Amino acid sequence: MALKDVWFTPEFGEAFPDGLFLLGEITAVTEFSSDRNAPKRQRIDVDNEGNGTGKRLWKGTVTDPTALGAKNVSFDVTFVADVMPVPAAAPIARGMTPIELEGLQVKPKVAGSGEFKSIGFNVRATGIKGDTSGSRQAPADPGAARPNSTGKAA
Repeated sequence: MALKDVWFTPEFGEAFPDGLFLLGEITAVTEFSSDRNAPKRQRIDVDNEGNGTGKRLWKGTVTDPTALGAKNVSFDVTFVADVMPVPAAAPIARGMTPIELEGLQVKPKVAGSGEFKSIGFNVRATGIKGDTSGSRQAPADPGAARPNSTGKAA
C-alpha cells in the first residue's frame, strides 16, 4: 500500500483543540546495544535505506486533556531536532507543562494485540512553539565569520 509510510501534517489546533501538556522532561532517544558496557548513542532520523533528516531524536510524554478513555490519555511525541526542545511556558504543576507543537506530523498504526487491536498514532514534531533553546532560532552570538543581518561578515 502506498500510504504505509506517509506522515500526515494537521494543524496543531485541529489535532489538539485544548492543547497538550508535557509530563516530565524531554529525553534523548538512544539506540539499543546488546553490550551494556557500551556507551549510549543517540538515535538520528535515518532509516535502513539512509532516508531521513539526519537530525537527532528526542522523546517526551504528553497528555491530551480532550482524550476519551484511559488508553488514549498519554502518549509519546518524538521530536526531530538538532537541539533538545525546551518548553517556553512555566509548569502549571510539578512535571506538567503546557506546550504547542511545531511541525506536527502523525502516522496511523495498529495498536494492541489479538482481538484487542485498535488504531493508534505515531506523533512527531520539529519543535515547541516559543522554544529559545537554539533549535528554532539562531544563537545569540553568531561569531565574526557568520554573516550578520545585512548579509555581510562582521
